[in-house]
Amino acid sequence: MLRKILTGILGLLVIAIVGIWLFWPKTWTVNAPMMNSLFGWGIEATPEAKLRETLKLPDGYELSIYASGLGNARIMRWTSAGDLLVSVPRKGEIVLIGADKDGTGRGGATRVLLSDLNRPHGIEIVNGYLYVGETDAVARVPFDEATGEVTGPLERIITGIPGGGNHWTRTLRQGPDGWIYMQVGSSCNVCIEETERAVMMRFKPDGSELQTYASGLRNTVGWDWDPKTGLMYGVDNGRDLLGDNFPPCELNQIEQGKFYGWPYLNGNNVPDPDFGTTPDPRIADAVPPAFSFPAHVAPLSIKFQGPDALPGLANTALVTFHGSWNRSSKSGYEIVTLHWDDQGEITMTPFLTGFVVDESAIGRPVDTTRGPDGAIYVSDDYAGAIYRISYGADSAASETAAPASLAEETAPAENDMADSSIAIARGENAFATTGCKSCHYAANGKPLVTLANLPARYSADDLVALLTTPPGNMPAFPMSEEKKQDLAAYLLATYK
Repeated sequence: MLRKILTGILGLLVIAIVGIWLFWPKTWTVNAPMMNSLFGWGIEATPEAKLRETLKLPDGYELSIYASGLGNARIMRWTSAGDLLVSVPRKGEIVLIGADKDGTGRGGATRVLLSDLNRPHGIEIVNGYLYVGETDAVARVPFDEATGEVTGPLERIITGIPGGGNHWTRTLRQGPDGWIYMQVGSSCNVCIEETERAVMMRFKPDGSELQTYASGLRNTVGWDWDPKTGLMYGVDNGRDLLGDNFPPCELNQIEQGKFYGWPYLNGNNVPDPDFGTTPDPRIADAVPPAFSFPAHVAPLSIKFQGPDALPGLANTALVTFHGSWNRSSKSGYEIVTLHWDDQGEITMTPFLTGFVVDESAIGRPVDTTRGPDGAIYVSDDYAGAIYRISYGADSAASETAAPASLAEETAPAENDMADSSIAIARGENAFATTGCKSCHYAANGKPLVTLANLPARYSADDLVALLTTPPGNMPAFPMSEEKKQDLAAYLLATYK
């Protein structure tokens, strides 16, 4: 009898869970972000005119929709041809948004580049290969950036990564040292893992030498290297179910071999109520956060802007807050800037806000990237959109494409300047992604092979020739003629 009762209760629970999953309205504001987190449910992108009324940016900035209808758009990567790659994990796809060839501020046609992947998230392009971080593997495929086409079969160069669980995303970033870094988030809210999780890992581009780089990182979806110092910073999501305001989410300065506290410590090394008394020799040397964010804001991406950023953003970092899903009132749902003073102290200011109106969310920022045009692009996995944030005259120009006859009347000097800026931006990306940077700079940012006074010694044609036929002490990297020209423009503009 007891067994029948228990079986009946279990059956009712299953029916209730399935019913909630199938029929819970996606527009119910309190639960919509939770449904987005669990099942990838989203909403239609808010019309651009309404977004401009609702979202707030610093003076001089303006937001437009670059692409929409993408589903749960997550990580973005630019190609040297100006196409934008976007991961859509719930669909198992990597999509390609065609380049904005006419300068309208709108992406070209969108097409599926790769499909039938296992929750693809991270994207990286290294030495002619497109790398994809699946939840349990790393795959790569030969990729021609000039044509935007894969040119060979996909191979999984790393398998057996612990997959699934609460934190299934695998982001990929190539570091200044040439290694590719990957996070493996925890399988749970809080627990002692039985497999290698809650860690930062790295491997060589051929998939060899997979190793744990740092541990005790609950869910560090995004990280980046400060171009001034070479230091690596990652944003980590704090645990749930300890109230509205604890623990804080974290910014960590991530170093090789260090332990960052999870699951034993939260925030500024405060013992966890469930596991804080568990003996572990790493606890004594656990590294506290470099900076604490508010609780439950869910930071997912950090991107340093460098000295040539848009106005007000030089030498800052942009951090996306995906937003809370289990808090009594919503927090996050915005993008902030982090500022470092001369003493290394960090402060935070709002940059893009307004995604929550009367406790109803209209978007959840995931990733940011600087485009070839210098604008900032933002992925939103709730609205299924990519936003473009521009500044000043560029903002007004992006609203409506100028007729060809008017565009041709633009002063040649202005056109030359715009073309030069775009080429330099593309060249900077080529310098970082083709292997040049890892040859000239150590992981800590210190120069290995100094570049200086280049304009006094080389013309652009000289550098293109050097890249085409490098001397014996310089490695050869396959790249298109256009990429060589862009790289030459960047080198001459940067290393004076």
